[in-house]
Amino acid sequence: MSEIRLYVTVNEVTAGEVLDLLSDVFGEEDFAIATTEVDEKRDIWEASVYMMADEEDAVRERIAEALAEPFPDLSIAREIIPDVDWIAKSLEGLKPVRAGRFIVHGSHDRDKVRENDVAIEIDAGQAFGTGHHGTTAGCLEVIDKVLRARQVRNALDLGTGSGVLAIAVRKVRKIPVLATDIDPVAVRVARENVKRNGIASGVRVETAPGFHSPAFREDGPFDLIIANILARPLMKMAPELGHHLAPGGSVILSGILAAQRWKVIAAYNGAGMRHLSTIWKNGWVTMHFTNR
Repeated sequence: MSEIRLYVTVNEVTAGEVLDLLSDVFGEEDFAIATTEVDEKRDIWEASVYMMADEEDAVRERIAEALAEPFPDLSIAREIIPDVDWIAKSLEGLKPVRAGRFIVHGSHDRDKVRENDVAIEIDAGQAFGTGHHGTTAGCLEVIDKVLRARQVRNALDLGTGSGVLAIAVRKVRKIPVLATDIDPVAVRVARENVKRNGIASGVRVETAPGFHSPAFREDGPFDLIIANILARPLMKMAPELGHHLAPGGSVILSGILAAQRWKVIAAYNGAGMRHLSTIWKNGWVTMHFTNR
């Protein structure tokens, strides 16, 4: 069955606003939502939702309803995605990514690993988060700083995707790491990547939407929580995330467009956390918080 992309063409600011709206509508469901820069000089962006062909009519109706009042003039375009492993294709020719002490590379680039690198091998697969996106690289940089600066006894990677962030933590500190994702395909891929990176134990990967799993109670509270998702779901889960954070713990958040950062800071301040720092990469931000 073909995959469909429904999208609107806008400028960068509007793309962020549309992303917020779509996150409200689809944020807790198994749909990929994204913004893409099409033409930097002319400030042309696309905000997209990806789905299977049999879901198209229902999803189109929900998108149209969400955009009707704030953006009545936007038209919804459609693209049929060919049956190709687009993640594999997109990674062809990509160079290893360095972030802090970490290097994320494919199996064909093992020779690029230097003596003091913490190497994470992630080949193309069916889950997102290979290190080449600004949000993942930003998280790796902040993880490196946090693990250098303080004692961390356990960690949670919420929305793990490929598992790269959980792997990074476990490779630096031999502590228990819980990695969760709403998508069972991502969970399977993350487990494969954990094994690929020589981690025999210490990383527990579970399917869990939000915080609705006994795993959080069993493994938490956590000294370090990493959540690379989207701004709107992150804001909604701020109180519950804070509930699972150990006293004096650190929170690393990403998947946040630069224009959304103040809303996220306000949500986490309201949940009793203090903003420490922000890293900017390609229009996205990664933020570090701690308990008050």
